[in-house]
Amino acid sequence: MTDKVTVIGAGLAGSEAAWQIASRGIKVELVEMKPEKKTQAHVSDKFGELVCSNSLRSDELTNAAGLLKEEMRRLNGLIMRCADSSRLPAGGALAVDRESFAEKITEKLCSHPNITVVNAEAEEIPDGEVIIATGPLTSEPMEKAIAGLLPEDEFMHFYDASAPIVTLESINMDSAYFASRYGKGSADYINCPMNKEEYENFWRELCTAEQAPVHGFDDSGVFEGCMPVEVMARRGIDTLRFGPLKPVGLIDPKTGEEPYAVVQLRRDNSEGSIYNIVGFQTHMKFGEQKRVFSMIPALKNAEFVRYGVMHRNTYLDSPKLLDRYYRLKTEPRISFAGQMTGVEGYIESAASGLLVGIETARRLLGQSAVDFPPETAIGSLALYVSNASVVNFQPMNINYGIIAPLGYRVKGKRNKNEAISKRALEIIDGLLEDKAI
Repeated sequence: MTDKVTVIGAGLAGSEAAWQIASRGIKVELVEMKPEKKTQAHVSDKFGELVCSNSLRSDELTNAAGLLKEEMRRLNGLIMRCADSSRLPAGGALAVDRESFAEKITEKLCSHPNITVVNAEAEEIPDGEVIIATGPLTSEPMEKAIAGLLPEDEFMHFYDASAPIVTLESINMDSAYFASRYGKGSADYINCPMNKEEYENFWRELCTAEQAPVHGFDDSGVFEGCMPVEVMARRGIDTLRFGPLKPVGLIDPKTGEEPYAVVQLRRDNSEGSIYNIVGFQTHMKFGEQKRVFSMIPALKNAEFVRYGVMHRNTYLDSPKLLDRYYRLKTEPRISFAGQMTGVEGYIESAASGLLVGIETARRLLGQSAVDFPPETAIGSLALYVSNASVVNFQPMNINYGIIAPLGYRVKGKRNKNEAISKRALEIIDGLLEDKAI
């Protein structure tokens, strides 16, 4: 057995992989370039930094993201443990205080007796067992080192963006209200309504606002799940009203009616002093963001503590390169985890790290592989990413479409999803009871 595993990168995937391996008694060297060096998207020195939204999406078992999170909870996932203890009110979603979340992850890893943290930029791939979890903003030296392992042109990329954050005290609450959609759950979101004239003026300015230059960017290179709001707006005048500005189920208490359009704000810290603008990922120039977003009546005097930014995300052509354990087919001592593999989203990145960590540790301990089946969310994601029959590979969020079907009819989408989730969790529980994990 190897005396250690080197994990490069302490984002969500690397942190989870390191935790799973160390928890099984194997030494881990966790290499993280922060605080010595940061990418253009990072601001914190902590591990597990969330650079885009602070939401980990739905926490309900009728949603595939909710199922994936529950599987990770049952598998002793570090990321889920820290997320649950940093939870903020967000209706049916799991949102976290990003500072508290990162602090908890950092403390758990730095205090683990089997983990040695090395604060340095990894510029080459070391000998021995290695997990590369450097994320979609991998530094140039490491990207070159990885490229040296791959056939020509097997790297790919798309563009990603994050949303602005404003202070609570600067929101004009005379033009906003707290509410949950259809009155379900607690009223955790601030809703900023617009009438038809306000919305159309806003839409026109959004479509023509000056954008910050991003090398090599065009609208076709944007991942659909994190599309800049101005790109979405250019698809048509009503696209936003059927997307992030959908007013359905958000009755304005001042009028008793649904507004024409609604911008939602979600709490971004435990104190509730700052809120992010939901669905407003953008790469407009900072001055343009303030000008255009201030056209929303509730945000006319908004104080922006962070503007939206855009960056290039790099990922592998994984179906050609990786197996179901996220290992490089041509050199199995090297595994990958996180967004570089083509899984898209915070929780999906952490899930890939969890699977890699479990399977790497079991292999090194001489134990059989778990082979998470396609009936589980964690297994279906790994099998999709490594499926050689997938053509035109694109980053993938977890969804019920890639989980094995039930094989029998269930009336109603919600009931069907619930049945798929129930089956998946029974499989996970069975594996745990049989000590197969």
